[in-house]
Amino acid sequence: MKMLVNPGESSWKKELARPVFKTKAINKIVKPILRKVKKNGDKALFKFAHEYDHVDLDSLLVEEVEIQAAAAALSPELREAIQTAKNNIEKFHAAQATPELIEEVMPGVVCRRKSMPIQKIGLYIPGGTAPLFSTVLMLGVPAKLAGCKEIVLCTPPNREGKIHPAILYTAELIGITKIIKSGGAQAVAALTFGTESVPAVDKIFGPGNQFVTAAKQMATKYGVAIDMPAGPSEVLVYADETANPSFVAADLLSQAEHGVDSQVVLVSPTEKVARKVKKEVEKQLEELPRKDIAHKALKNSVAVVMEDPQLAIDLINFYAPEHLIISVANEEDVVDQIVNAGSVFIGNFTPESAGDYASGTNHTLPTYGYARNYSGVSLDSFVKKITYQKISPEGLKTLGPVVEIMAENELLEAHKNAVTVRLNYLKKNKI
Repeated sequence: MKMLVNPGESSWKKELARPVFKTKAINKIVKPILRKVKKNGDKALFKFAHEYDHVDLDSLLVEEVEIQAAAAALSPELREAIQTAKNNIEKFHAAQATPELIEEVMPGVVCRRKSMPIQKIGLYIPGGTAPLFSTVLMLGVPAKLAGCKEIVLCTPPNREGKIHPAILYTAELIGITKIIKSGGAQAVAALTFGTESVPAVDKIFGPGNQFVTAAKQMATKYGVAIDMPAGPSEVLVYADETANPSFVAADLLSQAEHGVDSQVVLVSPTEKVARKVKKEVEKQLEELPRKDIAHKALKNSVAVVMEDPQLAIDLINFYAPEHLIISVANEEDVVDQIVNAGSVFIGNFTPESAGDYASGTNHTLPTYGYARNYSGVSLDSFVKKITYQKISPEGLKTLGPVVEIMAENELLEAHKNAVTVRLNYLKKNKI
């Protein structure tokens, strides 16, 4: 983890650069996968399961007996933890619902806006080095709350053709029953085009490796929406002398263990604080089961000493972190100045992992600097807003001439005429 001291603004882009995606090489692999799934359907998925997951499947669909057996495979403590997390996520996301908006903008002209659920949703749940059953909660709970008509979950099987029981249990708890044994770019392709076993969907959600990310981006070319562009996971911790170095180090490592291409950033006002944290990182790293992954991720990472508080905040907003932890004395002043972040964790006792699992906020967040222009997943991610308008005869008499003038000046005579014929009708019939 390299250290920078008061880096100039002109160097921020270079010094804080995320790990680079080898886009051309990845696309070269992913495009044929999409093409084969589109052409061959289930047959291609079985073939890719053999090739990438090293398993020969009898069926792509998880059977009811497998789902029912999942609960018994989990400890009571884990089942209770999942239920508590579900309750918190449900409560926070339910509170995001907005009532139908009705506004009479001028006499006789009424406009409305209403949320309608996206009908068919695809959830991609990684199941490789870490089976992310927490992501089932983060995506499945708001999808159910929104009222999505069909929810399809894809996740890769292990070499025995099984899905991790925690993923199955969590899906069943939410009420998701269509679960597909397929991972990687091929799962995204199946959700995009549909196969004999996998329904095509309207929008795809979920994290994944670079191949999954590339496949999701390609899916948008076929009329399928995605949650957001994404890159590797990341965290930025802003910590001063009031922060506990062991807490900060633990937060940095909690993101570093996600993958070798993850990035963690420390911003601190003094070298003393930064060195204490680095020392604690080295100490804790040796105790981690995934220390090899975290060690490689730390090579992409940086500690920035920024003595000027305003420049520190400017750097944070420039970086636009997926996760931002603020552990400084004037935390609320800093929070008020943050404009680019996926999710913010405030104070010494708010670990980023709380948001990953159970505080209630969503952990599906914009990475790779996309927090500048994207929000994390919320209830709104699973609905679209439809607007309506109704105009009375009196309303058209008032509004109509405005539309006629504007249409005429845009040289769109048919637009003008759609109003004119109605106004003439009202005048002729003395309405």
